[in-house]
Amino acid sequence: MKNIRNFSIIAHIDHGKSTLADRIIQECGSVSEREMTTQMMDTMEIEQERGITIKAQSVRLDYVKDGEHYILNLIDTPGHVDFSYEVSKSLASSDGALLIVDAAQGVEAQTIANVYLALDNDLELIPVINKIDLPAADPIKVAEEIETSIGIDATDACLVSAKTGVGIRELIDAIVERVPAPVGDPEATTKAIIYDSWFDQYLGALALVRVFDGQVRKGQNIKLMSNGEEHHILDLMYPHPKKKIKTATIECGEIGIVVLGLKEVSVINVGDTITDAKNPAKEPVGTYEPAKPFVFAGIYPIDTDDFENLREALDKLRLNDSSLSYEPETSLALGFGFRVGFLGMLHMEVVKERLEREFNLDLIASAPSVIYEVYLNNGEKIHVQNPSQLPEVNRISRIEEPYVRATVITPSEYLGNIITLLISKRGTQSKMTYLNEGRVMLEYEVPMNEIVVDFYDTLKSISKGYASFDYEPIDFRVGDLVKLDIKVAGEAVDALSIVVPRNQALSRGRVLVKNMKEIIPRQLFEVAVQASLGSQIIARETVKSMGKNVTAKCYGGDITRKRKLLEKQKAGKKRMKSIGKVQLPSEAFMSVLKMD
Repeated sequence: MKNIRNFSIIAHIDHGKSTLADRIIQECGSVSEREMTTQMMDTMEIEQERGITIKAQSVRLDYVKDGEHYILNLIDTPGHVDFSYEVSKSLASSDGALLIVDAAQGVEAQTIANVYLALDNDLELIPVINKIDLPAADPIKVAEEIETSIGIDATDACLVSAKTGVGIRELIDAIVERVPAPVGDPEATTKAIIYDSWFDQYLGALALVRVFDGQVRKGQNIKLMSNGEEHHILDLMYPHPKKKIKTATIECGEIGIVVLGLKEVSVINVGDTITDAKNPAKEPVGTYEPAKPFVFAGIYPIDTDDFENLREALDKLRLNDSSLSYEPETSLALGFGFRVGFLGMLHMEVVKERLEREFNLDLIASAPSVIYEVYLNNGEKIHVQNPSQLPEVNRISRIEEPYVRATVITPSEYLGNIITLLISKRGTQSKMTYLNEGRVMLEYEVPMNEIVVDFYDTLKSISKGYASFDYEPIDFRVGDLVKLDIKVAGEAVDALSIVVPRNQALSRGRVLVKNMKEIIPRQLFEVAVQASLGSQIIARETVKSMGKNVTAKCYGGDITRKRKLLEKQKAGKKRMKSIGKVQLPSEAFMSVLKMD
């Protein structure tokens, strides 16, 4: 056990985690030069294309220092705020963490958030200043910034360039020296925590475990402490970037994969404790908070015959993404689909893209919304994910919406624009700290509904890409909110309903009907597009009818002939309007996202 090191790599987006993981794997010689690829730990096609990490990945490496053999269990984690759940569960199974900071960009919002996660798990933090080969790199300034903004001693921070390989061997030596060896009792009864699970089409549901006491053996009967279910271990493996290495036992302090031959991954709960079935442990290792979805959106197949295919695709995707939650729902405009819960907007984009690419589906996503707590006059409290489910106004006592603590780090030259943006999103300032070299850290309390759609894109735009953003949910607060309905040809389109602050309802309604007017194709009759609060119409635009010149065949003659034809056309259009149906294009449902 004294020669095992379990550690995670944490950082802000694009600070070089995956590249650094590649260099460490290369330096340890676990993969031959011929097999080596970029972003080895990012196994999904979408991760490779976008250059982002979506799912945390583990790898077991062998390293020799001063003639002594060490086992390094490395976990590469995502950097985007949406996937902080992946970071927290990885840190719970580690004894140390490498905190990567870009030598040119310095400390960012997600850097600070990840540090707090690591400190909550009482981990040994090793500051690593990456990209020292860049012309704009200033490692001394970044080390000072780490000390002032995070409060970690950075005098012995490791200076590396993951791209060129400079300082990698010294970094691995520092991991061996500074990350503590795991603690536990090898002679005690089996106690291991599940910190990840996924589905393999050949082996079934797999559990990635960290053994805290005893050992896990092939052929052992184990018990899941959360539900008391007993299972037989069919096989054990160590994680490896290219091939899984089979083993007969996973010893105390080690990380490995347990094969139970289960057909459903839902049986294996992340955070659950595995123990021996005959001699169970008295207390579990600990628990993770399950991933809570923050953003909800309806996902519908464009072809209604694909509904069962979509259900099957979501079932399969959930096998490898335990944070995904969904339930069937029906929309008058879009037919049968699912209300899906996501961790954030990037998670929503990734899931929709994976469904379309991996399962060959054409999908429409309705506007994302958050979960509201609605208190009724009879004292009952209900949770509403879909704006169309809101009860009638006269039944509602109050509506509470979720708030988040938003942290923005920006160069001071963009401070004015960013404060204006946060105020326009109904934010209230709780803290403003000046960091070194003209950088400012802002803390605002903002309604989550205001940041789920286009806040991140707008922030990057007004700061020319320099501002960084992170958020964490805090509580629910009372808001003066109303449901804004959109009516097309007199019929309310439930998939376009949104919840807005009462004082913004008029302006948002006008923008929305204007956007809709541009998108809805012209019909043979006039189409009214209206925004309403209950029965009150607050905005209207009219999509003009397609004209046909019915008088073209009249040459000369009395004016009454032309008038007769025009009256006949008018009567026909009136009759058509009463029975006509308007087919909305898929862009109409995303027009609610472009309201600024």
